[in-house]
Amino acid sequence: MEQLLEEILIYGSTTALIVVLILYFVRRERKINEQTEQKIATAKEEGLFEPVSLHPVVDVKSCIRTGACIAACPEKDILGIYNGKATPVNASRCVGHGACFLACPTQAITLCIGTEKRGVDLPHVKPNFETNVDGIFIAGELGGMGLIKNAVEQGKQAAENAISGMLKSHQAESDLLIVGAGPAGISAALAAKKAGKSFIVLEQDSLGGTVFSFPRSKIIMTAPMDLPLFGKIKLVETSKNELLGIWQDVLSKHQIQIQEHCKVEAIEVDNSIFQVHTASGKYFTAHKIILAIGRRGTPRKLGVPGENLQKVAYRLLEPEDIKGKHILVVGGGDSAVESALLLCDQNTVTLSYRSEAFARLKARNLEKINQAIQEHKLDVVFSSQVIAIEEDVVSLKGKDEAAISLPNNLVYIFAGGELPTQFLEKMGINISKKYGEAILRH
Repeated sequence: MEQLLEEILIYGSTTALIVVLILYFVRRERKINEQTEQKIATAKEEGLFEPVSLHPVVDVKSCIRTGACIAACPEKDILGIYNGKATPVNASRCVGHGACFLACPTQAITLCIGTEKRGVDLPHVKPNFETNVDGIFIAGELGGMGLIKNAVEQGKQAAENAISGMLKSHQAESDLLIVGAGPAGISAALAAKKAGKSFIVLEQDSLGGTVFSFPRSKIIMTAPMDLPLFGKIKLVETSKNELLGIWQDVLSKHQIQIQEHCKVEAIEVDNSIFQVHTASGKYFTAHKIILAIGRRGTPRKLGVPGENLQKVAYRLLEPEDIKGKHILVVGGGDSAVESALLLCDQNTVTLSYRSEAFARLKARNLEKINQAIQEHKLDVVFSSQVIAIEEDVVSLKGKDEAAISLPNNLVYIFAGGELPTQFLEKMGINISKKYGEAILRH
């Protein structure tokens, strides 16, 4: 009898413990679901739920809820856990690091661009980065991968793929011509040098491409990357100048010349040789081509009176030298917000944004701009558009069509860039709108 009571007590205690554990995990799961639901609701209210560019798509059948994707994301809160599976939360803040994609142990994540509702124009590119035009390859931002780390990797792979299909002999002056000296173009040049191939690099602006146009003090969010002929670059946060310095050193060490301020206007093919025409009249021939140009090579204009005045600019290089000015910054993306924040300490700054709220900022930038607004360091006029720019004033159309006139010395416009559609189509490259199509999948 005593033994029976002992067994009952043991089994009863075990059962009670199991029940307690089950209740704990059920409540914990419910709490996690409630937190994720609240984050999703907030994201929808703030317009952050719908992705705007590259973003993760989770296969819930393969997800085993390790949480590795959430921990790996540098931007935080892009993904959350709901019903035991990873799910997008603030998808519009995704900038395409791809860390979640690499961290997932079951390969349940695919990086896609566009959605069923919102398409993104992209040139047709095969898995080996070759376009529908044989011999022309695309790497980096133009193909949808704008993050520095990803662009570097694509530039290297595009060059390797182009080199692997080269003829042993041809009539062109160089094996490879690379258009663009940003992250993808530099990486492609280093890969070509490593392979012992002849190449030419043309850049319409300066070394670094889009990176060069960043303000000098801008902190570039990057991640460890593998640069050909250099090796691993272990950077988490670095300045524009530091990154440009690394590129300059490795290019100098390997005697690689970049032809700066040399804009390519047209590329034609004649008898399997690419003929490259530039704005300055220079002419080149190449066996293969890599286009490593950005999507924002041509700034999008507002199309308003006075936009051609000298006080209007589309990039900010030296904010520390600008003092005591009345400045209008136009745009609601990271570039616009970062520029406004850099200028507001020494100037009177107004930020004009056409939407009702910021919808696509990095978490850190959103926090900083909200703090600056609370501290009255700058003014933000939501739901507004520029209607005219004059020498000393700028006119906005605010909510309910109300007219706003502001004293003004400088205008910085960050309205994005236009895809070089005509340039690409003239080469015969097909462009199509992508609706949620995979850019990276296992």
